[in-house]
Order: sequence, then C-alpha cells, then structure tokens
Amino acid sequence: MNINTATKPHERLAATLTEDLAAANTLIRARMASEHAPRIPEVTAHLVEAGGKRLRPMLTLAAARMCGYDGPYHIHLAATVEFIHTATLLHDDVVDESGQRRGRPTANLLWDNKSSVLVGDYLFARSFQLMVETGSLRVLDILANAAATIAEGEVLQLTAAQNLATDEEIYLKIVRGKTAALFSAATEVGGVIAGAPAEQIQALYDYGDALGIAFQIADDLLDYQGDSAATGKNVGDDFRERKLTLPVIKSVARATPEERAFWVRTIEKGQQSEGDLDTALSLMAKYDTLEETRADAVAWTDKARAALTRLPDHPIRRMLDDLSDYVVSRLL
Repeated sequence: MNINTATKPHERLAATLTEDLAAANTLIRARMASEHAPRIPEVTAHLVEAGGKRLRPMLTLAAARMCGYDGPYHIHLAATVEFIHTATLLHDDVVDESGQRRGRPTANLLWDNKSSVLVGDYLFARSFQLMVETGSLRVLDILANAAATIAEGEVLQLTAAQNLATDEEIYLKIVRGKTAALFSAATEVGGVIAGAPAEQIQALYDYGDALGIAFQIADDLLDYQGDSAATGKNVGDDFRERKLTLPVIKSVARATPEERAFWVRTIEKGQQSEGDLDTALSLMAKYDTLEETRADAVAWTDKARAALTRLPDHPIRRMLDDLSDYVVSRLL
C-alpha cells in the first residue's frame, strides 16, 4: 500500500514501515515452521495470515525507527511480539470456548483444543528464542515480564469474570494484563533496542500502556454497540458469555436490588433467556454507562497522546498520535 493512498492511521504507519513489516513477516513464517509437526505451521498460519492489522509488531518497529535505530534486531522483536500475541489468542479461544475470531472459525474449532494449546506453547518458546538472539537481557526481562503479566491477567479474569464484586479497579488490572501489557512491552522494547534515553523509554511504555487500555475499553464497548460485520463479533457476545466488562460493571454499581437480581441471574448464574440482552442494554441506557465507558476510552487516549509529547518530533510520532485517535474514533 502506498502511504498516499492509505487512509487509516494504522494503514499509514504500515505503509511507512513496509520494508520492516515485510522482513518481520518473512521471519515469522520462517520461525513458525516445524520439521517434525506440520500441524504447527497449519494452525499458526490460520491466525497469522488472517488479515489482522499487525498492530503490536508495528508499534515495536515504529518505536525503534522513531528513536533512530538502524540495526537488525527490531525485526526479531516485532516477530517476538506477534508470536506472543498469537499464542495468547490460541489459548484465549480455548479458555473462552470461542467459535469465531475476526469473522473466521477459531483454530480450536477447526482442529481441537489440544492442538491450540500446544501450538500456543510452541509459539511462546519460539518467541523466547527470538528474544535471546537480540543479545539484550533488558529486552528479555521486559518481554518475559509481559508474558507473565498476560497469563496473570487471564487467570484473574477467570476468577473475576462472573463475580459481581468485580469493580473498575479489578477490571483495569485485568485489562492491563491481558491487553495493555503487550502494547507497552511492544513500544518499550523498540526504544530499548534503539538505545534511547530512559525518559524516552518510559514515555514509550506509558504510550503503549494507555493505548492498550483505550483499545480494550473500546473493544468492550463495541460489543454492545458495534457493527458485527466490522467487528467480526455478534452484538452482545460478551453478555452471552457472561463477561463483566466496563459497561456492565458501571451498571451493576448503580443497580437497584431488583436490577442487581437481574445481573446475578444473567451474569453470575448464567440463566439467560429471550429479551435479557435488551434488558441489559436498557439498564446501560438508564445509567448512561455506554457513554461513560466511551469517555473513559477517550481519557486513556488523551494519556497516550500526552506521553508522545515526551518523544522526539518525528513523522512516525504524528502517526502514533493519529493512531490514538483512531482507537476511539471507531466508537463515534
């Protein structure tokens, strides 16, 4: 794609980073190969080639370039980030018993749970091999911490997902774990590999953290008011799967005893019937929690943009600024 014909911020960023992304894709394909188990590249390719935006590896490449890096290892780190992301998606779909992702059948549906879990494990192992090749212990530390935080966030979600005592603070911990940890690690390691000063590395971390949180809040909101053709999810999937996301948490916090009983029945006990989604949406409308959730996403976007002001002026910085806006422009 030519940068002049790209319209969305992530497309403009991809056009700017065309050569780096091509090199990362070549490395990803080479490292997802397996001499002895052909199912590994089959399962991996199903996700890796599914037409995702490659947002996380793009953030690594963008951060490294913005900080003036001209070595080869940002490519390794971009591939590492994509492998960690793909591994978590494979594991997530098994945990959530999902049948669809990005509008396509999930790997666990096409193959089986065992294949998804084991291929995810293989990709985690591959990601660590790639990290080691950079020769940077600090990079290894950041990405290993991110991998542990992601797993921690998923386990926390498992225990908190259907518990009405889950509040906004716990929700933020879950989001920081399952989504923002990889965004912030992706941007931070780009600065580290480029040898950027400490204050710039911190700014990159802060940008990735805030962007990741805004991204997840926006995703949770789109579940209740998005276009299923655009999101690849049916409206209300999170409700049907009994996930306590921010719009519901805000509604539960203000619920009357009668409304709370509704949330207990549908979310905690999972006893859902015809019309319950409409009731849930009417309660969200009553307390304006969808609009409040959108305002939270915008506030995190503002934090991401503020972090960028601490970084060198660069065309990529302006694209990352536009990318922050794009995360919430999907909600308008």
